[in-house]
Amino acid sequence: MRLREVDSGAARPLPTGVSELDRVMGGGLVAGSVTLLFGPPGVGKSTLLFQVLASVAATGTTVMLASAEESLAQVSGRAVRIGPVPDHLLALEGHDLPAVEAAIERHRPALMVVDSVQSISDPQLPQPPGSLAQVRACVERLTRMAKSTAVPLVLVGHVTKDGDLAGPRAVEHLVDTVLSFEGDRHHALRVLTAVKHRFGPTGEVGIFEMRDDGLRALPDPGPLLLGDRMSGIPGSVVVPVLQGRRPLLVEVQALLGPGGQPGSRPRTLGIDAGRVALLMAVLGFRTGVAIGGAEVFVAAVGGITITEPAADLAVALAVASVALGRVVPSDLVVFGELGLAGELRMVPAADRRLAEAGRAGFTRALVPASTPRDRWPPGLHVHRVRTLSEALDLAMEEVGPDTMPPWLTVAASR
Repeated sequence: MRLREVDSGAARPLPTGVSELDRVMGGGLVAGSVTLLFGPPGVGKSTLLFQVLASVAATGTTVMLASAEESLAQVSGRAVRIGPVPDHLLALEGHDLPAVEAAIERHRPALMVVDSVQSISDPQLPQPPGSLAQVRACVERLTRMAKSTAVPLVLVGHVTKDGDLAGPRAVEHLVDTVLSFEGDRHHALRVLTAVKHRFGPTGEVGIFEMRDDGLRALPDPGPLLLGDRMSGIPGSVVVPVLQGRRPLLVEVQALLGPGGQPGSRPRTLGIDAGRVALLMAVLGFRTGVAIGGAEVFVAAVGGITITEPAADLAVALAVASVALGRVVPSDLVVFGELGLAGELRMVPAADRRLAEAGRAGFTRALVPASTPRDRWPPGLHVHRVRTLSEALDLAMEEVGPDTMPPWLTVAASR
């Protein structure tokens, strides 16, 4: 048939009622689609999906949860803690795949959640639940069921320490959408990212806060990330990083401690240690700020993991700030990739980063000299610099307390 005659309205998303999930999914779930939500144990996957089920069921449509890991008593206990349980939310206990298929065929729910894909199994297969053969076979059958009944299906998957789903991620090609749900158990922030999405663009990010009564959507995570930041302390720099396509303002902190050995790697949290070691080498060779006799600690505060090189300038300035005992102004944000020659390189989406900084009340920014001049927010004074040395001269305007410990050796030829 002619492609232009195909009705694209069948792929129109239906809102879930959870705003941050709808943002990531491009509006909601599509009828007959299969979504795989994966993340480490305890991050809040089941809590998020129960809130989605409750929101959809509150509209008067039937939704269903197949609990293959927990008993219905455990599921009910969690549900009561989160909020009122709707009448139209049905639950099925057990790991029998034919029972799940029969329930979908009988009730034709508006949404079906299977928790989890590693626990459900086909009794006709000899392999144990959770094996690669069982997971692949179950996902294939559930996908066919979802397509034939037009029931949107969400599968929950756990990951190992290496980030693998039931061994290799061998089922991602079978589903329409793959969502990653991440967060540090010791922090309240949770990040939802679309890794694959056949019904819209990928890269959008949803932000949640984990609370006692469930997950709360965070359209503005700034107060959670920067609310407790202390000004006037050496070693603190704010950088706008991209989580997917969404800019977030994250504080990078650096600290020096005694006992550093020649050639020892920095200790980091949320930032790659190898990258920090490289930036320290550039800092020492290109600016003269070389640190000796100290162990270097660098952290991204708030449970955020920074993987993009746009944070290079922030890391270098944070280390230099604590080494020199100078304070980076609290109204300044910085970003830029740092080359081995000490040059600052342009990073993508500079306009979105600057817009987020201006919206949060920052008044100054240090950016690479090659950053385009268009669409800078009003009230934000942008300094374009070419080298790390220029950035140090502009950023270290305020002098902190002169309390350098006796074990610290800083060769500063500046």
